[in-house]
Parts: sequence; structure tokens; C-alpha cells
Amino acid sequence: MMPIRIALFALALCATGLAHAQDKPKKTKAQTRVLLYKEQLAQQFDTVKSVKNIFKINPLIFFRGEVPLYYERALTPKLSLEVGVGFTARNYLALSWVGDDADEYGAGTKILYNPSYHIGARFYFADDIEPAGVYINPEFAHLVYSKLIREKNPDGSLSERQRLDERTYNDVRVMLGYQSLGYSSNWVLDFYGGLGFRNRDNIVVKEKHIINADPEPDEYLYDDVRENKNVIAFFLGVRIGVGF
Repeated sequence: MMPIRIALFALALCATGLAHAQDKPKKTKAQTRVLLYKEQLAQQFDTVKSVKNIFKINPLIFFRGEVPLYYERALTPKLSLEVGVGFTARNYLALSWVGDDADEYGAGTKILYNPSYHIGARFYFADDIEPAGVYINPEFAHLVYSKLIREKNPDGSLSERQRLDERTYNDVRVMLGYQSLGYSSNWVLDFYGGLGFRNRDNIVVKEKHIINADPEPDEYLYDDVRENKNVIAFFLGVRIGVGF
């Protein structure tokens, strides 16, 4: 009986040791984490001090009667949001191919100032922590050009009667451009061009001068013509700004 007891005791010890070995946590092999380039770029975008805000003006469209101030904010290394707020004034250029005419300088015309709005997104093709390089820019713009035109008396003098001439433009634009940041300064040059789908809602004051034989006085007839058209508009220009 003694050998049998010794064998059973040894078997119990082996079973206990095996159960204890199974309860120990297994050692895991250390894993190597690879930091991707895009992750590094995102970390730099969040931590490195760089240009993420830009204020810009567009001196060329001053001649078109619009004075806007643009603000661009970089959201990611490839995406930024741009808004523009300004006002419309006298239009110095006559662009008949898009239905525009220059405002007259005469005493019978009074220019009214209206707010203008732009909002769009910019998608940059290059990976960069600053908003620079080639981009595509879908944008919506709202512009209103207004003026009061005084009617003429039969003798050609101006009366106190006035008519409102108003041109309202709602644009959906797609721009392709290139934005360059200075290497030693924060000055910005933004070259762009593109096409737009424009809804043109105009109230155009038409004047008709009827010359009668003497002694009958001349006549000036006025009519407010409402025009609503959808046209294609073309854009080309440059913006100048400073970033921070």
C-alpha cells in the first residue's frame, strides 16, 4: 500500500503544478508601431507654428465695382475654408458679353452700396502644413449692384423722380489656382481662374428720348425691364494677402 500512496501523492503534486503553470499569463511579443507620413504631417500641422490664417484683397475686381476682404483658415493639411465679405460700388468696366455695363458718371445717377458675400472650400493637391500650392476651389458668391436714376424733364433737366436700376448675381463658381507663400515673409500671392454658373436677376431702367418737331417739347420715356437669365461667367485674377 505504501508505494501506491506515494504514487498517488506524486501524481497530485504534478497535477497541481500543471494547473499553476496554466494560470500564469503568457508573455506577449513586443509589437513595433509604424508612424505613417500622413500621421506625421497631421502631428506637425497641430504642433508646428505655421501659417494657418490668411487675409487677402483682390485689387483687380475694384474696377468691377466690388471691394471684398477674404479670410482663409486652414482646417487640415489639404483643406481650408475661405469667406469673403465686402460691398459693391461703381462699376467702371462694361462687359457686354456677360450682360454688364459701366455705371455713368452723370449727375442723374446715384450709386447705392450693397454688401457682398463669398464662401467656399479649398482642396490643395500637395501635402503641406501650410495652405500653399495648386488647389481647386468651389465657391458661392452673392452680389447686388444698385443705382438710382433720375428722370429727365422735357427740356433735358433732371427731375426729382427716381427709378431703381438693380443687378443681382448669384454665382456657383469653380476655381483652379496656385497660392504661394513667401520664404522669408508671410506675404501671399494667390493666382486663380475658372468658370461660374451665374443666375442674373436684373431690373434695368430703359430710357427712350423722343425728339419732336418744334414747337413741341421733347419727351423722355422710362421703362423698368425685368431680366432673369442663367449664364456662364469667366473669372481670372490675383489676390494679395498676409498670413499668420
